[in-house]
Amino acid sequence: MRKNMPNQACVVLLPGLLCDAALWAQQVQALDPAHCVVPSYGELSSITGMAQHVLDTAPAEHLCVAGHSMGGRVALEMARLAPQRVCRLALLDTGMDPLAPGQAGEHERAKRMGLLQMAREHGMRAMGRQWAQGMVHASRWNTPLFENILDMIERQTPAIFAAQLEALLTRPDARELLAQLRCPTLLVCGRQDAWSPLSRHEEMHALVPGSRLAIVEDSGHMSPMEQPAAVSQALKEWMQP
Repeated sequence: MRKNMPNQACVVLLPGLLCDAALWAQQVQALDPAHCVVPSYGELSSITGMAQHVLDTAPAEHLCVAGHSMGGRVALEMARLAPQRVCRLALLDTGMDPLAPGQAGEHERAKRMGLLQMAREHGMRAMGRQWAQGMVHASRWNTPLFENILDMIERQTPAIFAAQLEALLTRPDARELLAQLRCPTLLVCGRQDAWSPLSRHEEMHALVPGSRLAIVEDSGHMSPMEQPAAVSQALKEWMQP
């Protein structure tokens, strides 16, 4: 049986790697008068630790949880740890699998560690300028939106980056959990997301009973900022009892 959203529920909007409340600014405004909370993970270095921190500090018992990218993995872990508290779940531009074994996993680790080294040597913004090009639709390179993303990255520190990379490299396998979800679940993906591709979200959608998949046109990985109106509309529909 699916759970309706209790009156006392609040909306928890979980940012992804090196993101903060700026990622969700348009959605917070669009979802008004809902009570929206955008947590910070500090220097926590595990997905489980992040999820437990959000559960411990959330201002309500029943939560509508939306997570972007790494935040989607935190959202899934919250649903595993406290399914009775998560009454709705939205997963945006994210994934379900752990670090791949063998060469593929080592390649991911090396690539992420290379970015961390760049951040330590040249600063967060310089690292972000290279990394974020793969995060957005190519038409948004060197635009004010791109600079806003770099501003967000620059507000983080190499220590935070290192902790969040550790969390991602040790991320839990959420594949079995998806099939066990019984709360209303929305999956959202930018059509041109090269980091967390649409094919992955279609697979996740097939695993979650009764879930809905919303495709955001003309968007890369940063869909809440690239196409805020489309993402906000999908979340408004997800919030409907």
